[in-house]
Amino acid sequence: MLVRTHSYETFIAANCQLNDKAQFMTKKDHTWNQAAEGWVDFVRTGKDYFRDCMNNPAAFELIGEIKGQKVLDIACGEGYNTRMLSLKGAHVTGVDNSEILLEHAKQEEYRKPLGITYYQRDASCLDGIPDRSFGVATCFMALMDIQDYELAISEVARILKPDGRFVFSITHPCFEKMNVNGVTIEAQKRYFDKLQETVEWTMGRLTRKFTTTAYHRTLTDYSTALSKNYLLISRMVEPQATEETVRKFPVLKEERKRPQSIIFETVKKVTETSPF
Repeated sequence: MLVRTHSYETFIAANCQLNDKAQFMTKKDHTWNQAAEGWVDFVRTGKDYFRDCMNNPAAFELIGEIKGQKVLDIACGEGYNTRMLSLKGAHVTGVDNSEILLEHAKQEEYRKPLGITYYQRDASCLDGIPDRSFGVATCFMALMDIQDYELAISEVARILKPDGRFVFSITHPCFEKMNVNGVTIEAQKRYFDKLQETVEWTMGRLTRKFTTTAYHRTLTDYSTALSKNYLLISRMVEPQATEETVRKFPVLKEERKRPQSIIFETVKKVTETSPF
């Protein structure tokens, strides 16, 4: 539950150095606002087995040493991974489109300061964030939820320094099961279709059930958008659940056979004609 105090409001005012006015916001989406309370509990109480046991270990291995670097965490949510980046010694900024999730992130920063700054921004419009200002950008399991993914990737390229890295994870588009208009569709049967899907979060371990929206795209779609923006894929990982993990969390047994996610490391390689 969000609790505001006078000292907290003072902290927020001091923490917001970048102009954080509504003029910078695009495409108001209240989906994650409505999901916020259930999501925060899900993440902070160890119920997100896919994150903790597979996706984060693989992603942070790709991210590697970031001490002293400026990192932008896009679609940071309530700040779980943003804090992990900061604990690795990075100077971290988090952005998200959900004001409620950001309030949770800011309150955690107030309680346990790590030097993280948070701003409300749509990933496809990072206005106010200077060009070539970050060495690393991250986006953990969120790019498939962003409607204007091509604009989001373009914005990542803009704010990255030359040779800067963009590390992001998405649900694996080859193996996902999609809920489209109430019908479950296996991705391999309609892989080349551009589909908007409804994600029903109904697991028993959730304190509150909620619904979000995601977008099915091909690996070629992502690769093309990256290439157009001078972000070259350098490494790729498909996390696999270990036998030990499956024994502890049987719900992950299918992830011994096929990947639930895919993680990319890309590097910004500018040329004389590059607009960035």
